Amino acid sequence: MQYNELGTTGLKVSHVGLGGATFSNIYGKFDEAKGVELIKESLKLGVNYFETGPWYGQGTSEKTFGKALKGVPRQSFVIGSKVGRYETATERMFDFSAEKTEAGVDNTLALLELDYVDLIQVHDITFAPDMSVILKETLPALERAVKDGKARFIGIADYDLDLIKEVVEESEVKISSILSYAKGTIIDNRLQNYTMYFKDKGIGIINAAATGMGLLSNKGPQPWHPASDDIKAICRRASDYCKTKNVELARIATWYALSQPDIDTNVCGFYNVDQLVDTLEVLRTGLSYHELDILADLQTRFFDKMTLHWDDVELPAYKEKLDNLYGK
Repeated sequence: MQYNELGTTGLKVSHVGLGGATFSNIYGKFDEAKGVELIKESLKLGVNYFETGPWYGQGTSEKTFGKALKGVPRQSFVIGSKVGRYETATERMFDFSAEKTEAGVDNTLALLELDYVDLIQVHDITFAPDMSVILKETLPALERAVKDGKARFIGIADYDLDLIKEVVEESEVKISSILSYAKGTIIDNRLQNYTMYFKDKGIGIINAAATGMGLLSNKGPQPWHPASDDIKAICRRASDYCKTKNVELARIATWYALSQPDIDTNVCGFYNVDQLVDTLEVLRTGLSYHELDILADLQTRFFDKMTLHWDDVELPAYKEKLDNLYGK
């Protein structure tokens, strides 16, 4: 396993991290026993960075990590969790207030059965009513949590890289890491346009969703995926092509993400131990010549025309739901 320093935190994190979104029903039916097994097996195989948050199963993910890590020496793993995004109900989905943030940190620690988390991140700042809430309430509340010994470092997690950069520039609270998801992929690699900016500031870089939240896989995405029908159709044609060549699109997409420079850790979600082992294998040995040929074909046939993304999709949809809820 390759280990990298997360920015200037001094934390050494595995190049492949284990994401906790699959320890919920977001990506299909969740089996807690298998989740616990997966976390324990990942530790044995050298994975030491774990990423979770209250949004994933409304605490199910954090609780699963708590069970799996009970009794594990604390210095043998690095764990990050989040505040800001909590419940599935639209009116209670986001809360970036200082009061909720403080309670969220305490609830996270209770579910994880830990005295502190290494990294506490503001989850999906895009959905805050305005950035002043993040700057004046959320981040100062997290700074107090660090001073109280409940967390070691503070991070920002979001889809909008320009917004992350804006908060980093304006924050009076030290930001130690950023998490970008679905922006370090075959179809959208814009994270590379920002890595030097964050590196120059000593900020750690976490890349998540190498497969674009399942979009780049032979199985395909979940029904809730925010990408347009046109983008889903392009990726479906790519996965169909992979099937005819007897290769797994997710494996190729994952290798592509893991091979990008200046990323400290790549958070991957796995359904089972086999997927974990396969990802670590592709990190160690790379793609076969056949798979490399298919990657070149994918880039030429399907992914060379434009960046495929879902910018400006989720926030308007969320605001529309709020308007409908409150009759605006």
